[in-house]
Amino acid sequence: MSFRRGAVTPNMNSTTPPALDQASFTASVERHRRELHVHCYRMLGSFEESEDLVQETFLRAWRRRETLQSRETMRAWLYKIATNACLDALDKRPRTPSANGEVLWLQPYPDELLDEAEDPHAAVVAKETIELAYLVAIQRLVPLQRAVLILRDVLGCSAKETADVLETSGPAVNSALQRAHAAMKDHLPAQRSEWPADVDATAAERELLKRYVAHSEHADPHELKRLLSEDVRFSMPPQPGLWEGRDTVVDAWVEGGFGTEAFGSMRCLVTRANRQPAVACYVRRPGDEHHTPLAIDVLTIAGGEVAEIVTFDGSLFGWFGLPESL
Repeated sequence: MSFRRGAVTPNMNSTTPPALDQASFTASVERHRRELHVHCYRMLGSFEESEDLVQETFLRAWRRRETLQSRETMRAWLYKIATNACLDALDKRPRTPSANGEVLWLQPYPDELLDEAEDPHAAVVAKETIELAYLVAIQRLVPLQRAVLILRDVLGCSAKETADVLETSGPAVNSALQRAHAAMKDHLPAQRSEWPADVDATAAERELLKRYVAHSEHADPHELKRLLSEDVRFSMPPQPGLWEGRDTVVDAWVEGGFGTEAFGSMRCLVTRANRQPAVACYVRRPGDEHHTPLAIDVLTIAGGEVAEIVTFDGSLFGWFGLPESL
């Protein structure tokens, strides 16, 4: 199996598995932990569940170690095991899409951890396949289409290699990929093609983020409204609901009490998730001594405006190495 920016081609003629004791085997597979975690995350949309699936992958790998053709093929071999472990997990997961089609189990992925998997296989964490809009869209595919799309488009596997991983035929792979591409066009935001590529933030974007933080800390929904695009999208997984449009989004915030004395005071820290800017929001309710985690807003900035906000629960702050209180 070949992967972009790093080829791993199995020697199918080899019949003698490498002699690895458990300690050596563990050290060998651990080298691939982060990129396998990202792969499982892309398949599942869940940071936490991906931790379990990586452990399951390593357990299955140890049990099947005699099927490893050579040490040079270990990466491809692990990806095959991980992909099928994820498919097994998805088979057990009830599919409960909402009327709006949002994915309720989506979780963010801290950029600091993505950096651990970036070199030498940068395609594994390329922005266009790790940003939240892509993750939301891919989670709406049926599992086989999802696996085929990731193996072919993200990891650069051939149709034959993908068929081997999924134990199916080349024509079945090509058919699934065609269906996946068609579905992704329907599921991705129409304006996504206008969003910036994986480049450093401009001075204007940094200034916009600074203003977003300031207006959040002042709990000023009207000033925040000025930063949003007219067709901005807002969601709060795992809570159901997808709000679209500047007025609709701000009205939802106001209805939730944002900007009122009862809501409390806010402080914010800037972080990053899924190759996107993010703002960790802390709140101090009336009578509280400290600001405690409220939520993480992951932002998409395009054309000098905030085009999308995906808000996650404050219980996830620990993944980002953020303080427990301010």
